[in-house]
Amino acid sequence: MSDSFTLHTDGGCSPNPGPGGWAFTLGTTGGEEIERYGGEPASTNNRMELTAVIRGLETALEASGGRPRVEIVADSQYVLKGLNEWMAGWKRNGWTRNSGGRRQPVLNVDLWKRLDELKSLMDLEFTWVKGHSGHDGNERCDELVKRGIRENS
Repeated sequence: MSDSFTLHTDGGCSPNPGPGGWAFTLGTTGGEEIERYGGEPASTNNRMELTAVIRGLETALEASGGRPRVEIVADSQYVLKGLNEWMAGWKRNGWTRNSGGRRQPVLNVDLWKRLDELKSLMDLEFTWVKGHSGHDGNERCDELVKRGIRENS
């Protein structure tokens, strides 16, 4: 039997681009919870959102006894649609996307490729929550993101 986790994530910059922060909380079916956060002095909102998911999935993989099941709960449509809808097409097209009728490199391709590796090692579910709407996991991650930004400004 594989381990199951619920991963709440958030990321942001202030201003964007600018000093960034990422955060996640990782809950297990046994009730254990891991919180982590960090940041970078120069980043973008999207890079921080992706970094939060990467760090959370890496932690779930380390804590798992096999192929973990992870529900990713995030307020970022960019991350969730990228993982669930867009990534397969990007890979088919050599990590490029159509932009104005021309092929352009996928932005943040280094992070998307890492997410692709992690995705192949686990079973993922995706849940979108509206940001700043009182969702406990999202609100906690938002607090930690702000701490990450402050510590990297």
